[in-house]
Amino acid sequence: MNKHPAQSMFDLSGQVAVVTGGAGVLCAAICRCLAEQEVKVAILDINNQAADRLANEIIRVGGEAIGISCDVCNRPSLEAAAGQVTGTWGRVDLLINGAGGNRPLATTRPELSFFDLPADALEAVFNLNIMGTIMACQVFGRLMMAEKKATILNISSMNAFRPLTRIPVYSAAKAGVSNFTQWLAVHLAQEYSPAIRVNAIAPGFFVGEQNRSLLMNEDGSLSFFCAIDEGLVFTVARPQDMLRSTEEALDAIGDEIGGIDLVIGFDCVLRRLDAENRQIRHQMEDLYQRYGVVGFHTYGEQFNAMHLNQTLTGIAFGKRASQTR
Repeated sequence: MNKHPAQSMFDLSGQVAVVTGGAGVLCAAICRCLAEQEVKVAILDINNQAADRLANEIIRVGGEAIGISCDVCNRPSLEAAAGQVTGTWGRVDLLINGAGGNRPLATTRPELSFFDLPADALEAVFNLNIMGTIMACQVFGRLMMAEKKATILNISSMNAFRPLTRIPVYSAAKAGVSNFTQWLAVHLAQEYSPAIRVNAIAPGFFVGEQNRSLLMNEDGSLSFFCAIDEGLVFTVARPQDMLRSTEEALDAIGDEIGGIDLVIGFDCVLRRLDAENRQIRHQMEDLYQRYGVVGFHTYGEQFNAMHLNQTLTGIAFGKRASQTR
């Protein structure tokens, strides 16, 4: 497989990662990235066919992965999955808890008020997001404690910090994931080993099979449940590698203008902070130097009445490719 740029900073090769909800949109991208870094990836998902497809995709390009059917709300299912992982690779080094989601019946709308949300739908969403995370940490965490060194990453949500309208239990459950992550980090460090790390990330919107009917209308247009009543959504986030996508964009511009001589760029400061958090800031700086990008950091950009963050805009100078044959 092609090695990921992050391998120049740290080496995960040979480690064993368990990813719950591994066949979903976000976690599938995480699985592919881990496989690129020569991590052995156990893809746990309630959709066994999707888990197997992703595992086979990774294997075809030279990675090592297995797909495992698993319901994170069911303790025996988690224990059976743990047995498959240890039976295959003998240990677990990384646990990524990505299983989660919402349900239409746990979402308020004009024809279904908050007061009428059925209890079974609310319980299902709560159990999937918070109890599924806690039980996975119990089952796989026990295996990891023997090594006194491990990493647990929980997938929270921006809804944990700013709850959106119409999804009360999902937002509350993700807030619980963030709170539980902080508790578990202290507990494991104090009781077992300070070399055991527990963290969480809080993504935004990703269209997946579970939320497709909530975010998209039958005609393919977006239906956005947000903290305001009116507004426009132009696109939904899709996971991308910042370093790779920036290089691809600069390559495409270079092809169009016959090579880049200079780019006067305006890079959102949030991109720089994101690069620092991902530990790729120096690689981004090397990339900009290679393509002749100069300029300064901004705080996004203004487009009419709308402010946009995480943008890189600029003017590229080059020589348009010859049209002669």
